Amino acid sequence: MGGQTTTEADVTVLLRSRAEPDCFAELFERYFAGLHGYASRRLDGPGGDDVAAETFLIAFRQRDRFDPERGSVRAWLYGIATNLIRARRREEAQGYLAYARAAAHPPDDPVHEDRTTDRIAAEAARKRIVAALADLSAGDRDALLLVVWGELSHEETAAALGIPVGTVGSRLHRARRKIRAAFDDVNPTGGTARHG
Repeated sequence: MGGQTTTEADVTVLLRSRAEPDCFAELFERYFAGLHGYASRRLDGPGGDDVAAETFLIAFRQRDRFDPERGSVRAWLYGIATNLIRARRREEAQGYLAYARAAAHPPDDPVHEDRTTDRIAAEAARKRIVAALADLSAGDRDALLLVVWGELSHEETAAALGIPVGTVGSRLHRARRKIRAAFDDVNPTGGTARHG
């Protein structure tokens, strides 16, 4: 596409797809894997297939409504995916809590009896992170996971969620603070940390 950036090339493809629908396949090929990974992580597995596929179905049907002034095609696609995930928010939060409970009760297996300190610390950390994610507000969790798992910039996250960039920064700060708080006064091996 000459000297165009990816963002400009995406807009060109999307606009062209309005008259030539087959062109939309380029966007599918470019973004499906990333969207699938993001949705799968948010929904803990198989739900990612449905969300990724539905994201592209909705985007294809609504391609006439895309406005390049409101953000990139990538941000628009992640916004659609996030809205679909938000509709499954209760299921997502329950999944985080179930995952945290499962991490607290590993299966009886001789291999688990021989865990190293690093393995125990990793399990404890994972449990706290998952519980902290479940405790975040939907808006804070969406912003954090779009940046961390979706690898979107603050500007792309703002466009995806339809909020100001400053709000993205506030939500990220609040989410990170809550996740850090889940680790306060905790020894990584499972005991209480001692200060002083």
